[in-house]
Amino acid sequence: MSRLFFLMAIVVAIYLLVRSYGKNASQQDTSVTKDAAEDMVRCAHCGVHLPKSESMLVGGNFFCSAAHRDAYSMKS
Repeated sequence: MSRLFFLMAIVVAIYLLVRSYGKNASQQDTSVTKDAAEDMVRCAHCGVHLPKSESMLVGGNFFCSAAHRDAYSMKS
């Protein structure tokens, strides 16, 4: 009878470990995706989409490079 209780205790311990590992893994995955999301903007000259942090904002327009910024200003 004591062997049965011991076996049940081991099964319960393994179940709890697996369950806690699954919760930790899912929480880590969601935190990475929340941090990785960033707004995208469109270059006013060529139309390419790029992350807002990598773009240049001049006169209300976003540009992907200084060359496109200059080319757009020469065109206008």
